[in-house]
Amino acid sequence: MLIDVTARVQSVWRRNWDAFLRTYRVNFIPPFIEPVLYLLALGFGLGTYIEAVDGIPYPIFIAPALVSISVMYSAFFECTYSSFVRMYYQKTFDAIIATPVGIDEVIAGEMIWGATRGMIYATLMLPVLLIFNVVAMPSSLLLIPFAFLAGLLFAGIAMCFTAITPSIDALNYPSFLFITPMFLFSGTFFPLDLLPEPIQYFALAALPLTHVVGFNRAITLAAFSPVNLLNLAWIAVATVIFFVLAIRLMRRRLVV
Repeated sequence: MLIDVTARVQSVWRRNWDAFLRTYRVNFIPPFIEPVLYLLALGFGLGTYIEAVDGIPYPIFIAPALVSISVMYSAFFECTYSSFVRMYYQKTFDAIIATPVGIDEVIAGEMIWGATRGMIYATLMLPVLLIFNVVAMPSSLLLIPFAFLAGLLFAGIAMCFTAITPSIDALNYPSFLFITPMFLFSGTFFPLDLLPEPIQYFALAALPLTHVVGFNRAITLAAFSPVNLLNLAWIAVATVIFFVLAIRLMRRRLVV
Protein backbone atom coordinates (compact mmCIF):
# COMPACT_ATOMS: atom_id res chain seq x y z
CA MET A 1 0.00 0.00 0.00
CA LEU A 2 1.41 3.37 -1.02
CA ILE A 3 -0.80 5.83 0.85
CA ASP A 4 -4.37 5.71 2.18
CA VAL A 5 -5.92 9.19 2.16
CA THR A 6 -9.64 9.97 2.09
CA ALA A 7 -11.82 13.06 2.60
CA ARG A 8 -11.30 12.65 6.35
CA VAL A 9 -8.03 14.50 5.86
CA GLN A 10 -10.02 17.74 5.99
CA SER A 11 -10.80 17.15 9.68
CA VAL A 12 -7.09 17.33 10.48
CA TRP A 13 -6.76 20.47 8.39
CA ARG A 14 -9.80 21.98 10.14
CA ARG A 15 -8.36 21.28 13.58
CA ASN A 16 -5.19 23.23 12.73
CA TRP A 17 -7.20 26.00 11.06
CA ASP A 18 -9.30 26.49 14.20
CA ALA A 19 -6.16 26.62 16.35
CA PHE A 20 -4.65 29.16 13.94
CA LEU A 21 -7.70 31.43 14.17
CA ARG A 22 -7.60 31.43 17.96
CA THR A 23 -4.25 33.26 17.77
CA TYR A 24 -4.94 35.18 14.57
CA ARG A 25 -3.54 38.47 15.86
CA VAL A 26 -0.09 36.94 16.31
CA ASN A 27 -0.32 34.95 13.08
CA PHE A 28 -1.44 37.81 10.83
CA ILE A 29 1.04 40.48 11.93
CA PRO A 30 4.35 38.99 10.63
CA PRO A 31 3.28 38.76 6.95
CA PHE A 32 2.59 42.49 6.99
CA ILE A 33 5.66 43.60 8.92
CA GLU A 34 8.36 41.36 7.39
CA PRO A 35 8.05 42.50 3.76
CA VAL A 36 8.01 46.14 4.85
CA LEU A 37 11.23 45.70 6.85
CA TYR A 38 12.99 43.77 4.07
CA LEU A 39 11.91 46.20 1.36
CA LEU A 40 12.96 49.23 3.40
CA ALA A 41 16.28 47.76 4.54
CA LEU A 42 17.31 45.91 1.39
CA GLY A 43 15.14 47.09 -1.47
CA PHE A 44 15.21 50.81 -0.75
CA GLY A 45 18.21 50.93 1.60
CA LEU A 46 20.81 48.71 -0.03
CA GLY A 47 18.98 49.30 -3.30
CA THR A 48 20.20 52.90 -3.40
CA TYR A 49 23.66 51.48 -4.18
CA ILE A 50 22.33 48.96 -6.70
CA GLU A 51 20.65 50.62 -9.65
CA ALA A 52 19.37 47.43 -11.24
CA VAL A 53 19.90 43.68 -11.45
CA ASP A 54 19.61 42.31 -14.98
CA GLY A 55 17.80 45.51 -15.88
CA ILE A 56 15.32 45.13 -12.99
CA PRO A 57 15.17 47.72 -10.16
CA TYR A 58 16.45 46.06 -7.01
CA PRO A 59 13.22 46.37 -4.94
CA ILE A 60 11.32 44.70 -7.78
CA PHE A 61 14.03 42.04 -8.09
CA ILE A 62 13.79 40.96 -4.43
CA ALA A 63 9.99 41.25 -4.04
CA PRO A 64 9.21 37.73 -5.36
CA ALA A 65 12.06 36.34 -3.26
CA LEU A 66 10.44 37.78 -0.13
CA VAL A 67 7.20 35.98 -0.92
CA SER A 68 9.08 32.75 -1.65
CA ILE A 69 11.04 32.96 1.60
CA SER A 70 7.90 33.62 3.61
CA VAL A 71 6.16 30.58 2.09
CA MET A 72 9.22 28.44 2.76
CA TYR A 73 9.56 29.48 6.38
CA SER A 74 5.88 29.24 7.24
CA ALA A 75 5.37 25.78 5.70
CA PHE A 76 8.69 24.34 6.85
CA PHE A 77 8.50 25.45 10.47
CA GLU A 78 4.82 24.52 10.71
CA CYS A 79 5.59 20.93 9.68
CA THR A 80 8.76 20.58 11.73
CA TYR A 81 8.59 22.28 15.12
CA SER A 82 4.80 22.64 15.32
CA SER A 83 4.09 19.15 13.98
CA PHE A 84 6.72 17.66 16.31
CA VAL A 85 5.04 19.32 19.29
CA ARG A 86 1.64 17.98 18.23
CA MET A 87 3.09 14.53 17.64
CA TYR A 88 5.43 14.10 20.61
CA TYR A 89 4.42 16.47 23.41
CA GLN A 90 0.71 17.14 22.96
CA LYS A 91 -0.04 13.60 21.66
CA THR A 92 -2.48 15.18 19.20
CA PHE A 93 -1.64 12.61 16.53
CA ASP A 94 -2.41 9.74 18.93
CA ALA A 95 -5.76 11.29 19.82
CA ILE A 96 -6.75 11.76 16.18
CA ILE A 97 -5.65 8.26 15.17
CA ALA A 98 -7.95 6.89 17.89
CA THR A 99 -10.83 8.14 15.72
CA PRO A 100 -11.68 6.80 12.24
CA VAL A 101 -8.98 9.10 10.83
CA GLY A 102 -5.92 7.09 9.80
CA ILE A 103 -2.21 7.81 10.14
CA ASP A 104 -1.79 8.68 6.47
CA GLU A 105 -4.67 11.15 6.70
CA VAL A 106 -3.18 12.82 9.78
CA ILE A 107 0.15 13.38 8.03
CA ALA A 108 -1.47 14.47 4.76
CA GLY A 109 -3.65 16.90 6.72
CA GLU A 110 -0.59 18.32 8.45
CA MET A 111 1.17 18.91 5.13
CA ILE A 112 -1.91 20.41 3.48
CA TRP A 113 -2.24 22.71 6.47
CA GLY A 114 1.43 23.72 6.13
CA ALA A 115 0.78 24.54 2.46
CA THR A 116 -2.33 26.51 3.44
CA ARG A 117 -0.34 28.53 5.92
CA GLY A 118 2.19 29.38 3.21
CA MET A 119 -0.66 30.49 0.95
CA ILE A 120 -2.13 32.64 3.73
CA TYR A 121 1.20 34.40 4.21
CA ALA A 122 1.58 35.03 0.47
CA THR A 123 -1.97 36.42 0.35
CA LEU A 124 -1.28 38.80 3.23
CA MET A 125 2.02 39.95 1.71
CA LEU A 126 0.60 40.76 -1.72
CA PRO A 127 -1.21 44.00 -0.69
CA VAL A 128 2.00 45.24 0.93
CA LEU A 129 3.97 44.63 -2.26
CA LEU A 130 1.25 46.37 -4.27
CA ILE A 131 1.46 49.42 -2.02
CA PHE A 132 5.19 49.62 -2.71
CA ASN A 133 4.48 49.09 -6.42
CA VAL A 134 7.03 46.29 -6.77
CA VAL A 135 4.84 43.66 -8.44
CA ALA A 136 2.90 43.64 -11.68
CA MET A 137 -0.85 43.07 -11.86
CA PRO A 138 -2.85 41.03 -12.66
CA SER A 139 -0.20 38.32 -13.11
CA SER A 140 0.87 38.65 -9.46
CA LEU A 141 -2.46 37.18 -8.37
CA LEU A 142 -0.95 33.86 -9.43
CA LEU A 143 1.34 34.15 -6.39
CA ILE A 144 -1.54 32.95 -4.22
CA PRO A 145 -2.35 29.57 -5.82
CA PHE A 146 1.31 28.94 -6.57
CA ALA A 147 2.12 29.56 -2.90
CA PHE A 148 -0.01 26.54 -2.00
CA LEU A 149 2.01 24.28 -4.34
CA ALA A 150 5.32 25.68 -3.09
CA GLY A 151 4.12 25.39 0.49
CA LEU A 152 3.15 21.76 -0.06
CA LEU A 153 6.67 21.08 -1.32
CA PHE A 154 8.33 22.60 1.75
CA ALA A 155 5.77 20.96 4.05
CA GLY A 156 6.61 17.55 2.58
CA ILE A 157 10.34 18.13 3.01
CA ALA A 158 9.75 19.33 6.56
CA MET A 159 7.66 16.31 7.48
CA CYS A 160 10.42 14.01 6.23
CA PHE A 161 12.82 15.69 8.67
CA THR A 162 10.22 15.44 11.45
CA ALA A 163 9.87 11.71 10.79
CA ILE A 164 13.57 10.99 11.25
CA THR A 165 14.44 13.52 13.96
CA PRO A 166 14.90 11.99 17.43
CA SER A 167 14.26 15.20 19.38
CA ILE A 168 12.91 18.68 18.77
CA ASP A 169 16.36 20.20 19.34
CA ALA A 170 17.75 18.16 16.44
CA LEU A 171 15.42 20.05 14.10
CA ASN A 172 17.92 22.90 14.36
CA TYR A 173 20.20 20.97 11.98
CA PRO A 174 17.94 21.10 8.91
CA SER A 175 16.98 24.65 9.83
CA PHE A 176 20.55 25.90 9.78
CA LEU A 177 22.14 23.52 7.28
CA PHE A 178 19.34 23.37 4.72
CA ILE A 179 16.96 26.33 5.11
CA THR A 180 19.61 29.01 5.72
CA PRO A 181 21.69 28.12 2.62
CA MET A 182 18.52 28.27 0.54
CA PHE A 183 17.70 31.66 2.01
CA LEU A 184 21.07 32.97 0.83
CA PHE A 185 21.98 31.06 -2.33
CA SER A 186 18.77 30.50 -4.30
CA GLY A 187 18.76 33.61 -6.44
CA THR A 188 17.00 35.51 -3.69
CA PHE A 189 19.06 38.67 -3.23
CA PHE A 190 21.43 38.40 -6.19
CA PRO A 191 21.38 36.52 -9.51
CA LEU A 192 22.30 32.86 -9.37
CA ASP A 193 24.83 33.25 -12.19
CA LEU A 194 27.10 35.30 -9.93
CA LEU A 195 27.94 32.12 -8.02
CA PRO A 196 30.64 29.64 -9.14
CA GLU A 197 29.25 27.14 -11.63
CA PRO A 198 29.34 24.12 -9.27
CA ILE A 199 27.23 26.01 -6.74
CA GLN A 200 24.84 27.10 -9.48
CA TYR A 201 24.31 23.51 -10.56
CA PHE A 202 23.87 22.40 -6.96
CA ALA A 203 21.29 25.13 -6.33
CA LEU A 204 19.34 24.16 -9.42
CA ALA A 205 19.49 20.45 -8.64
CA ALA A 206 19.01 20.37 -4.87
CA LEU A 207 17.61 23.66 -3.53
CA PRO A 208 13.84 23.88 -4.00
CA LEU A 209 13.74 27.60 -3.22
CA THR A 210 15.74 28.26 -6.39
CA HIS A 211 12.85 27.07 -8.53
CA VAL A 212 10.21 28.75 -6.38
CA VAL A 213 11.98 32.10 -6.60
CA GLY A 214 12.46 31.70 -10.36
CA PHE A 215 8.79 31.02 -10.97
CA ASN A 216 7.59 33.73 -8.57
CA ARG A 217 9.88 36.22 -10.28
CA ALA A 218 8.29 35.38 -13.61
CA ILE A 219 4.86 35.91 -12.05
CA THR A 220 5.64 39.28 -10.49
CA LEU A 221 7.38 40.56 -13.62
CA ALA A 222 4.75 39.08 -15.94
CA ALA A 223 7.66 37.73 -17.98
CA PHE A 224 7.42 33.98 -18.51
CA SER A 225 9.92 31.85 -20.42
CA PRO A 226 10.46 28.13 -21.15
CA VAL A 227 12.81 28.01 -18.16
CA ASN A 228 9.85 28.68 -15.91
CA LEU A 229 8.14 25.54 -17.20
CA LEU A 230 11.19 23.62 -16.03
CA ASN A 231 10.90 25.36 -12.64
CA LEU A 232 7.26 24.34 -12.37
CA ALA A 233 7.93 20.76 -13.49
CA TRP A 234 10.76 20.38 -10.93
CA ILE A 235 8.49 21.68 -8.16
CA ALA A 236 5.56 19.44 -9.15
CA VAL A 237 7.64 16.26 -9.32
CA ALA A 238 9.50 17.01 -6.07
CA THR A 239 6.21 17.80 -4.30
CA VAL A 240 4.73 14.41 -5.19
CA ILE A 241 7.91 12.58 -4.18
CA PHE A 242 8.25 14.27 -0.79
CA PHE A 243 4.51 14.06 -0.07
CA VAL A 244 4.51 10.29 -0.49
CA LEU A 245 7.89 9.85 1.21
CA ALA A 246 6.81 11.91 4.23
CA ILE A 247 3.70 9.79 4.75
CA ARG A 248 5.65 6.55 4.52
CA LEU A 249 8.38 7.76 6.89
CA MET A 250 5.89 9.09 9.44
CA ARG A 251 3.85 5.87 9.22
CA ARG A 252 7.02 3.94 10.07
CA ARG A 253 7.69 6.21 13.04
CA LEU A 254 4.17 6.20 14.46
CA VAL A 255 3.35 2.52 14.01
CA VAL A 256 5.03 0.69 16.86
